[in-house]
Amino acid sequence: MAIAFFDLDRTLIAKNSASLWIKSELREGQISTWEALRAGSWLLRYRLGFANMEDAVRRAIGSLEGKEEAPVKQRTHEFYDREIHNLYRPGAHPVLRQHRNAGDELVLLTSSSSYMSEKVSDDLKLDAFLCTSFEVDQNGQYTGRPVEPLCYGEGKLHHAKRYAEARNISLDDCAFYTDSNADIAMLHAVGQPVVVHPDPRLLREAKQQGWEIVDWGGA
Repeated sequence: MAIAFFDLDRTLIAKNSASLWIKSELREGQISTWEALRAGSWLLRYRLGFANMEDAVRRAIGSLEGKEEAPVKQRTHEFYDREIHNLYRPGAHPVLRQHRNAGDELVLLTSSSSYMSEKVSDDLKLDAFLCTSFEVDQNGQYTGRPVEPLCYGEGKLHHAKRYAEARNISLDDCAFYTDSNADIAMLHAVGQPVVVHPDPRLLREAKQQGWEIVDWGGA
């Protein structure tokens, strides 16, 4: 048995769910125009390689301090059903079937929230998901802190390695599919790195390393 790990944004789905979430929260009056612009600028700077998304994620989690978890979870589930469910790249499904038929575990590895991840996992019938989680106190309110480490960059490698080790599986026997240069550590760690619609920095690295580059279609 091996494990096939999959990134979510711009990999399994054709768009960035965080960007769509910001727009949704703005429409519903959950955030101000200024907050939406600030978050959007972070995403743009990250995409262009000028910002560390980990800082933005920590800021976003910090802004939740004192708020109730239940409404955020409910809004995320509704957002998924409304705007994410139909965004899966056509080419993703045959790859998922191929790994499933080979007896591999299918694991979502994403910086997205647990609320989003559980919906994706249920929809695609994945075996597990590794993601960003938020601390919640005994009253069901956010503390404003993430569960460390964040599932981003080196944090993704940490979570994947721990998951694989618990199953006595070497990452050399695993595959990882992603579009982002932020996942470079994880790509170097697995035996089958595959880049899906890569960003410019990852495209250069993939060509230098001789990694497989695939097109799964989608918007």
